[in-house]
Amino acid sequence: MLIFLAIGLVAGVLSGLFGIGGGVVIIPALIYLARMSPTEATGTSLAALLLPVGLLGALEYHRAGQLKVAAALVIAAGLFLGAGVGARLALSLPPTYLRKLFAGFLVLVAIRTWMD
Repeated sequence: MLIFLAIGLVAGVLSGLFGIGGGVVIIPALIYLARMSPTEATGTSLAALLLPVGLLGALEYHRAGQLKVAAALVIAAGLFLGAGVGARLALSLPPTYLRKLFAGFLVLVAIRTWMD
């Protein structure tokens, strides 16, 4: 249980700092530290994010005038619909292929972030 709490705390700090958490922090940590399969890690991450985990961080950004509520609600609707489609797709793929797709995605994001 301590490893899960540590993963949550680190993901929470990084989420508040950079807006990242589930895909970049929680899922790799669950795979490598908690030894979960990619699909178990993804399902666990999604379940953890069901609660209003970003509420305190979002309130701080709102107080500072740095939150676009309408945009956040539309993104949330997209996440709601897209998560079901993505979960169905992920569960249909072999774990090795899914792991490689995820790694490729992270590399592309890192390159794009570095170049900007």
